[in-house]
Amino acid sequence: MIRAHQGRPRSLGAKLVLILTAVGVAGALAITVLLAAIITPSFNGLEAKAVRGHVERTQAALTDYAAKVESAVRDYGDWNDSYDYMAHPSVWFERESFSSLAMANLGVQGMAYVAPDRHVVIARWIGANGAERPAMRAALIRAIAATDLERALRGGSSGRFFARVGDEVAAIGLARVRRSDGSGSPRGFVLMARAIGSAQLAELLVVPARIERPAGDTDIVSPGRATTQIAVPLRGADGHAVAAARFAVPREVSMLGRRMLLLAIAGSTLLLLIVLLVLRRVIARLVLAPLARVERHMQRVRASGSLSLLEEEGRDDEIGSLGRSFNAMLAQLKDLREQIQVQSFALGRSESAVAVMHNVRNALNPISTILSQGVAQAPPVERATLDRAMAELARDDVPAARRARLTTFVAAAFEAERLARDATRRELQVGREAMTHVLEIIGQQQKSAHERPEVEGVDVAEIVARNAAIARYSQLASIAFSFPAGPHVALANRVILSQVVGNLLGNAAEAIAARGTGSGSIGVTIAEEDGHVVIVIGDDGEGFDADRAPNLFQRGFSTRQHKSGGLGLHWCANSVTAMGGTLALRSAGKGLGAEAVLTLPAAGEALAHAA
Repeated sequence: MIRAHQGRPRSLGAKLVLILTAVGVAGALAITVLLAAIITPSFNGLEAKAVRGHVERTQAALTDYAAKVESAVRDYGDWNDSYDYMAHPSVWFERESFSSLAMANLGVQGMAYVAPDRHVVIARWIGANGAERPAMRAALIRAIAATDLERALRGGSSGRFFARVGDEVAAIGLARVRRSDGSGSPRGFVLMARAIGSAQLAELLVVPARIERPAGDTDIVSPGRATTQIAVPLRGADGHAVAAARFAVPREVSMLGRRMLLLAIAGSTLLLLIVLLVLRRVIARLVLAPLARVERHMQRVRASGSLSLLEEEGRDDEIGSLGRSFNAMLAQLKDLREQIQVQSFALGRSESAVAVMHNVRNALNPISTILSQGVAQAPPVERATLDRAMAELARDDVPAARRARLTTFVAAAFEAERLARDATRRELQVGREAMTHVLEIIGQQQKSAHERPEVEGVDVAEIVARNAAIARYSQLASIAFSFPAGPHVALANRVILSQVVGNLLGNAAEAIAARGTGSGSIGVTIAEEDGHVVIVIGDDGEGFDADRAPNLFQRGFSTRQHKSGGLGLHWCANSVTAMGGTLALRSAGKGLGAEAVLTLPAAGEALAHAA
């Protein structure tokens, strides 16, 4: 069984829109990746630089905070009164220079003198109100005992560091006790402590900040979604952190970068969308609209049978060339129709010329379909891509793996091209057979203009198979077609019988299309009965009322309102009668399909009687 199926062709406009959409999406993604690769690292670098600036500013502020304490303690260290006090401690010195008022004026909370043997001569710690805080004094003494004072000075006469005194953190200033001119052997150390808490730190940095336990000896930067957490260590005398200054700064730079990235992506996407819309309109105007105009004209030609020429637009591109070629084909067909119309059919019927053109149109339908499919079919492989692959293969520096892939691609491209050529060759073969059929129809009409048709032994199955293209390439509906392959020889005129079968198949296709389902089936059976060959062509089309069967072969009668003329069946019945056969139509009713029964003398019986 041979089955022919033709689905609805995809719209060229839809394909172009799909391609443009894919290009637009790919372009938007590419632009997004490109902008992200450029903008994001740049703003991340700016943000990292800003964070480093915050860290350095914090370190400078803490250093300055401790330097003020060192400056104050250096004055006490290089002072004759301190030098004498360390040799002979006196209450007068302690009352005048070691009082709460003196410490408040210096801006320190803790103060101590330490002998060279690490013995604490005197130590004090006052609160905000100037009152003594014994617990903090004891904590200060413990902190002094735990600190290597010589190491804290790092070989100089004074130094600074941070230390944890009880529950508080303080900036410590340390100096050797010497005479005012710096002479004399040092008589110990003088130490001052200036507490630093979260409030002092926030005031110092002008941002909300707090003093916390250290998480390490290095700066810690923890970026968040909207802010960056920064922790700067406060280093002790041994270089290790005793506390950390933690604060948060907004990620303004990165947020600005994200906004710029989103703005750039939105702008580029909008621009790309505008470009795609413009391209779509240009393609629709310059390509799709002319093709649609040609298609509409072809539909009018097919519906009316009038071979009027397509109005040309004067274009010099491929569309203009297509229009001129189409007009040339229509002109040739028009000339052919005029030649046929001046001839008379062998039976001398007045409608012969019109019937011949009806047959020619049926035979030309496959050619029209093949041409339409050929125009819309895209090449299997882009030539530019294949040329680039061939050019790269021609180079000597191509790696073996790349060469193998290129070779595979080129082989696949040539195979696809070969398959496309084979498909085109098969389609052209069908078209050539259809055109041969047309020429045979014309030649037969010219040959037998005033003669009775000559009959001979004809394989009916071969005639049906030859006209199968009318159903297979029908543009009206998707049709499944089946017929027996075995030979059945009848006595008939080959060309006229082919026209009759083509007319009946064309009518069956139109009946299926008129039903409105978009698809259907045609089945042909061939049998030999009582010296005759009986061909039954059945379809599942719209059918007709049984009482209308006698009128179907009348000149000008048609079962469909949109059809005009009704000459096909009238001519077919006369032609079959002239060959010694009969033609009948039958249907179970409207919407139940129909059958055309063609009866011809069997070639064997006719030849036996002739002998």
